[in-house]
Amino acid sequence: MVMAQSLFKMIKQQQPDVEIDVLAPKWTLGTIARMPEVRDGIELDVKHGEIGLGKRYRVGKALREKKYKQVYVLPKTVKSALAPLFAKIPLRTGILGESRYGLINDIKPFDKKILNQTVKKYASLCQSIDEEIQTPYPELVADKANAQRLLTELNIKVDRLTVGFMPGAEYGPAKQWPLEHFATLANLIKDAGGQTFIFGSPKDKADGDKIAEACDAVVNLCGKTTIEDAIDLIAMTNIVVTNDSGLMHVSAALGLPLVCIYGSSSPLYTPPLSDKAKVEWLKLECAPCHQRQCPLGHLDCLYKITPAKVFEHIMNAQQAS
Repeated sequence: MVMAQSLFKMIKQQQPDVEIDVLAPKWTLGTIARMPEVRDGIELDVKHGEIGLGKRYRVGKALREKKYKQVYVLPKTVKSALAPLFAKIPLRTGILGESRYGLINDIKPFDKKILNQTVKKYASLCQSIDEEIQTPYPELVADKANAQRLLTELNIKVDRLTVGFMPGAEYGPAKQWPLEHFATLANLIKDAGGQTFIFGSPKDKADGDKIAEACDAVVNLCGKTTIEDAIDLIAMTNIVVTNDSGLMHVSAALGLPLVCIYGSSSPLYTPPLSDKAKVEWLKLECAPCHQRQCPLGHLDCLYKITPAKVFEHIMNAQQAS
């Protein structure tokens, strides 16, 4: 969803007066709420992988009264193009994808060599791929007043070096820097007079607790915030250390310095969209394998990225600020 903001920004550059609404799963609506280009986020109540034909029909039918003139369909699946059809939106723009003839009636060309990144695929929907694809960086706008309210409610302060950790990765362990490395890094930050906030979903709480048990200068916020609240609190940190995850893209879009750790995935395909990002990727012979679990059983691509190296990035960012 963060990468989709590049498309929204391009549409606004081309048509400044256009109103953009986004139909998306509930868990992404908080991110949309921090995008100034978007007027409204509309919930599509279907689970990942669910066809949900009846749900998509009801949503599409309800959207008819909006009288939208055009829709950009970002996913390449058949099911993602159903609600726009049911909404009777006349111009339905997207990549052909799963033989979506008729569902997509404004078919955009897809060239893997040119559209070699997710953000380029999205942004190309309103551009010609005969020209250089423009991919403006996403820019989320945090609510500072809400952040101050949360700091008071949670009884935490940002009066010293504050580092955000994102130890989770929905895809699997082969994208997750070892928890013991995060714990060691937290103690290095503590010794330098700093503290650490851990961000993530309820699924990440146990991992956050393990890091917090190893260092008393850690606040585990996993599962305690909505996505809007997480965005606002992340914006209050000085620098972020993160796996290749959704929160990595959120942090980049907030303009924060960040250290991005890649294991089984590749920063060539889904890079952090920021000039302030430092990427740690060892480029081993076996990488990127794009597997959820390490097929070789050693996870060298992650274990061999040392806490000392990441701490060096943090100190350099502090000196530059």
